[in-house]
Amino acid sequence: MPAPPDSAEAELRRLLDIMAALRDPATGCPWDREQDFASIAPYTIEEAYEVADAIARRDFAALPDELGDLLFQVVYHARMAEEEGRFAFVDVTRAIADKMIRRHPHVFGDAAARDAAAQTAAWEAQKHAERAARAETGTLAGVPVALPALTRAAKLTARAARVGFDWPHAEAVLEKLDEETAELRAELPAADPERLKDEVGDLLFVLANLARKLNLDPEACLRHANLKFAHRFQAMEQRAEITGKTLAEISLEDMEEIWRKVKQDQRSAG
Repeated sequence: MPAPPDSAEAELRRLLDIMAALRDPATGCPWDREQDFASIAPYTIEEAYEVADAIARRDFAALPDELGDLLFQVVYHARMAEEEGRFAFVDVTRAIADKMIRRHPHVFGDAAARDAAAQTAAWEAQKHAERAARAETGTLAGVPVALPALTRAAKLTARAARVGFDWPHAEAVLEKLDEETAELRAELPAADPERLKDEVGDLLFVLANLARKLNLDPEACLRHANLKFAHRFQAMEQRAEITGKTLAEISLEDMEEIWRKVKQDQRSAG
């Protein structure tokens, strides 16, 4: 029996057909035809961030559109793989469905019900077994290189912590942060770009580890800081405009005074 015109199955089939038409060698879109996995991957990452942005702004009216853009990326990769005889969209959906059933035996099998902590432990054990089956060995195996750097740093150190390679508490990480700051300061006079890159990287890595020890997401922390800076900077520009000037037309000392007042007002506002 064919699916109803407005069913999820029918709309997914329509999307797959649209993708096939866009990639058609004779009548498809020239831009879409020339894309490959590498050229599309950055768009996939961008669309995932746009989904996260809509959620952070609680813009649920925009969320279906953003999720659709992300779904289209999955369809795009699956179509290119099918053209090369590697796999098809059905293999993607089958793989994730099988994985979810395999990782939730307490829901789809005979395993006893678990609380959240027990389920997390079981989930990690199952993922470890899956990595072993793919011959991905070692504590750090399976942490994607393409993750945002702060997120990957937190995941790498979390993996290392599972085997006991970890600081005992956040205060110890702060001591390491002081050590790395001193090493960076010592490199400043020479201004060797490679050494500075190395030391700044160490500093950021320790900060990501500190966030993990405090049960914080380092990416979320930095996103919050970015947003806070943008709001305060925009408020600075608005205050400068009241005087008939742009920020570029006033001194650094005056900008710092405006910044201080903006911070004070925003903190007072709550």
